[in-house]
Amino acid sequence: MADMIKKDVRYLGKDFSQFRQNLITFAKQYFPGTYQDFNESSPGMMFIEMASYVGDVLSFYSDQNFRESLLTSAQEDSNIIALSHLFGYKPKVGTPAQVTLDLYQLVPAIGTGTNIAPDYRYALSIQSGMVVTDDNGENPFRTQENVDFNDNAEVSVYEINGAGEPTRFTLKKQVTALSGEVVTNEFSFEDPKQYDKILLPEDNVLEILSVESDTGYSWKQVDYLAQDTVFEDIANIPFNDPELSEFRSTVPYILKLRRTPRRYVARIRGDLRTELQFGAGISSDSDEEIIPNPKNVGSGLEYLRRTTTSAIDPTNFLATSTYGLAPNNETLTVTYTVGGSLTDNVPVNVLNTVGEVTYLNDNPTIDLDDTKETLAVNNAQPAQGGNKRESVEAIRQNAISAFAAQNRVVTREDYIARCYAMPSRYGTVAKAYVIQDTQQDTLDQLYPRDTISNPLALNLYVLGYDVNGNLTPLNQALKENLRTYLSNFRMLTDAINIKAGHIVNIGIDFEIIPQPDFNSNEVLIRCIDRLKTIFHNDRMQINGSINRSSLISELDKVEGVQSVSDIIISNKFDGSYSNVVYDIETATKNNIIYPSLDPMIFEIKFPDSDIKGRIIKP
Repeated sequence: MADMIKKDVRYLGKDFSQFRQNLITFAKQYFPGTYQDFNESSPGMMFIEMASYVGDVLSFYSDQNFRESLLTSAQEDSNIIALSHLFGYKPKVGTPAQVTLDLYQLVPAIGTGTNIAPDYRYALSIQSGMVVTDDNGENPFRTQENVDFNDNAEVSVYEINGAGEPTRFTLKKQVTALSGEVVTNEFSFEDPKQYDKILLPEDNVLEILSVESDTGYSWKQVDYLAQDTVFEDIANIPFNDPELSEFRSTVPYILKLRRTPRRYVARIRGDLRTELQFGAGISSDSDEEIIPNPKNVGSGLEYLRRTTTSAIDPTNFLATSTYGLAPNNETLTVTYTVGGSLTDNVPVNVLNTVGEVTYLNDNPTIDLDDTKETLAVNNAQPAQGGNKRESVEAIRQNAISAFAAQNRVVTREDYIARCYAMPSRYGTVAKAYVIQDTQQDTLDQLYPRDTISNPLALNLYVLGYDVNGNLTPLNQALKENLRTYLSNFRMLTDAINIKAGHIVNIGIDFEIIPQPDFNSNEVLIRCIDRLKTIFHNDRMQINGSINRSSLISELDKVEGVQSVSDIIISNKFDGSYSNVVYDIETATKNNIIYPSLDPMIFEIKFPDSDIKGRIIKP
């Protein structure tokens, strides 16, 4: 049998024309006597072009699959979301707003004369999770901690008698609340399956509150299934810790490290629905059956194993290969919150209706029914931090930044990435900017006002969104959450000063000359829409500049625009605008409007009225 001749195959062809030419060359080289008709209408060319078509399609899908496997080049939403998890970033399908609520109740007075005081036997104790809404029962918020009016409540006189003596007092407490509606679903499991999954029906799940089994066990959320320990906050009460409970006024919870074989991870799918995945363990044996105890190996006791097939390596005792247990013939009740949008950022004096509430009072001798009726609530501060789901491009950039940060913050970019990666239940930072802190140069007596760089401190300028999507300073509660969150990643020697960035509201007036064959009004609307896109708050950054030449160039690209006659940018600071006054003319050099030394951001607060255009006849 003659040896097969090795044929010269070219692998560089990538598209239809290259495939076609390579096939023709191949046929002429190796089948010269078999087929010679390469006219466009010949049967042989039909088969060659059909093969080229198939090759072109396969080449396209091969390239497409490769592009979609890279976070920097992926275009499909589902792939970008999946790859972000690989980079250690969890996309935000929405962010709840946070607000500080004022809670009030009335208590009767007790005592006589100068000894008159509130009767704290009527002080209410309220469990966390109390629901507060507006007058219409909408915009629900849930309290995040217990409220005890018997503990350092602010007292004021509510009612006096004819003699001027107090008969009733008002007790006031403050509590933090998050927006979102609580939803409960049940999922039944039969025989255990490795890495079993459940899918929540909503696409805007903010937080998993609890996963409880009908067998009495609680399942804990972890970052990855190999994590077998979790932190738990235990109420700091005498029952849990008699010694530490005396400090409960300042430390309401005790942090404990617990080992948990019953655990799960929560992931966001491409369709923005949340998926819970459980472990692979299907054994009912104890941890010792999975991780051998070296004291028992070879002890000679009949009831203990004398040998083991596992190597006795110290690292074997730190984790199991089961990655947690799998649900086994049980029903899990999953409680979670849904919501998250800009509409959650309600203004002041809106949340004034008490909804669901659970009382913890345990004194059976006191009738609290009338006292419970006096419970009132109000938000003296606006809710902040609520935001819609991240855009796909924002997910891509935040995932890349989170991966580069590697669970530590050192550089300026690290701090900004961590601000945006803060879990949504703690609030949302819309804009962040970091600069080195400065301090007064006390060594220079001639110029005592001069400042020098402070290498041990950073100034972090942040802003959030209000209910209308406009920029606003963060409230104190959100700042404290951000400070606590960043403390887990910052260097020990770094001090962080969290400040509010200055908001400079602006307006734009422009004049254009339309092309003769176009409708002037339609051209004007397209120009306004283009400027709205350019100056959308999602695209603006703290300490960013405005290039008037670039704006003119962008308007020139609008269909129907012949030329841009003029464009004027002015500062708006009266009435409902920011109170920051900025001299734009002085800050303009070479047609570029520069920001001030104090970190600031330009904002068009009311695009529909602050962007004005005129048609100029040539």
